[in-house]
Amino acid sequence: MAGHRGMVGSAMVRRLKRDGFHNILTATSKEVDLRDQAAVASFLGNEKPDVVFLGAAKVGGILANNTYRAEFIYDNLMIASNVIHQSYLAGVKKLLFLGSSCIYPKLAPQPLREDYLLTGLLEPTNEPYAIAKITGIKLCDAYRAQYGCNFFSVMPTNLYGPNDNYHPENSHVLPALLRRFHEAKENGEASVTIWGTGKPLREFMHVDDLADACFFLLGNFNEKGFVNVGTGTDISILELAQTIKDVVGFEGEILHDLSKPDGTPRKLMDVSKLKALGWEARISLREGIESVYQNLDTEIWKSKV
Repeated sequence: MAGHRGMVGSAMVRRLKRDGFHNILTATSKEVDLRDQAAVASFLGNEKPDVVFLGAAKVGGILANNTYRAEFIYDNLMIASNVIHQSYLAGVKKLLFLGSSCIYPKLAPQPLREDYLLTGLLEPTNEPYAIAKITGIKLCDAYRAQYGCNFFSVMPTNLYGPNDNYHPENSHVLPALLRRFHEAKENGEASVTIWGTGKPLREFMHVDDLADACFFLLGNFNEKGFVNVGTGTDISILELAQTIKDVVGFEGEILHDLSKPDGTPRKLMDVSKLKALGWEARISLREGIESVYQNLDTEIWKSKV
């Protein structure tokens, strides 16, 4: 399990334990730096796991992706290359590589189908991260083609849930808005400002649904390529903000900072491939946001500022 402390990795651990799996091999980034080829080779060579869930990555929102471009491409390329190659050498029976919906071209037709990969230019603000994730997909396919490795990839939509990142600058849009509206309510502020026009459409999935989908695919998918994982429905950023405002109980108004970018106009995943395999998302967006907010320990924000 690579990335077990992150939002996705921790959800995957919860899902595995729910089904009675307790022999879960984990290591923190301090114990094994996945960017270090020798460290990864030593760890996987000694432990020889049967299955690898590669959910470790350097992640962030638009600002972080655009600001730390070299770090995002280098760190994620090294993580994918090292873990996939050393998994092959260690005789791993199955590997799931976790990607991102940002792999698709900025202006790809909607909804996004798996065969739209590499058919156009990427969104410039997160191009380095996207290229690293595309490389991970192609690595899995190449190792399957040359060595017969049962390695495949999963491309999730935008995620939220327990253990999310609430950093005021480097978080994704949903947790960033949740923090902003909560703090505005606590401080008695009159308004909350969101980036851009609020018109871009986004799809959001609770991370527990993703973990359940990955668990399902590990048991039921053995082909090359990748599978989109999402809800199949989307919402505008403004509608998202209004939903979060309502859940939090903030009574002020929503303003727009039009100097900030909107990003990709729409990103909705085509999940027909996943549905055909027999899996669908279960947690509605409103239900998921309410659950996150009700169980949110805002003390975690103090350590991520």
